[in-house]
Amino acid sequence: MPLQLVTPPAEEPVSLADAKLHLRVDFTDDDALITALIAAARQAAETLTGRQIVTARWKLVLDSFPGPSLMGVPAGLPFSLPGHAVLLPKCPVQSIVSIQYLDMASATQTMPATDYTVDAACEPARITPVFGKIWPINLPQIGAVWVTFDAGYGAAANVPEGIKSWIKLRVGSLYAHREEVALLARGKIEPLPFIDGLLDPFKVVLA
Repeated sequence: MPLQLVTPPAEEPVSLADAKLHLRVDFTDDDALITALIAAARQAAETLTGRQIVTARWKLVLDSFPGPSLMGVPAGLPFSLPGHAVLLPKCPVQSIVSIQYLDMASATQTMPATDYTVDAACEPARITPVFGKIWPINLPQIGAVWVTFDAGYGAAANVPEGIKSWIKLRVGSLYAHREEVALLARGKIEPLPFIDGLLDPFKVVLA
C-alpha cells in the first residue's frame, strides 16, 4: 500500500529546548545534532505506531477502487470493515483533501466529496461511497487512484505525552550512544523493557 508524503510536518513534537532539558545539555554546540536526533526519533515512533504525529499531508496510491460489496454488519456486531472500504493507514486522519482517479480516457477526475463518507473515528479510517453511490470506474492501470489526506494530532502541543516521552528517551539514547554498538567496561547494556511500551496505546492495528 504505497504512501507518499506530500507535505511534511511543520514542526517536531518535541522542541529543541525540551530535548536539551531532558538531556541536561546547556550549551549550543550540539544543537544541530540534537535537532536531527529529534527528527529520527519521531520517524521511529511513527513507524512503530503507524501514526502521523504532527499533522502532515499524505497521498495513498491504489491500482483501483475496492470491488463492490454488499454493505452489511454481521449479526450481533456493531462494526465491520466492508470490502468496498478504502482504509487509510496513517492515523489520526484530520480530513480528506481529495479522491482522484484516471477515467477510461486517461483523464484525471476528482470524486465529489458528497459522493463518499469518511469514518475518521475508526483507526484506520474508513472511506466508502455514500448510500446509493458506487466507486467510479477507473482506468485498469497501476497507480490509477489516489487519495490525498491530512493526518496527525495537529500542532506539537496536541501530541500525547506518552509519545513525547518516548521520543525524548530515544533522543537520549541516540545522543549518549552515537555508534552502532556501545562497549562499556562494566558490561553489556540491557535495554529498559518498558520504554517501547510507552507507544503501545498508540499503535494502529491494520486488519
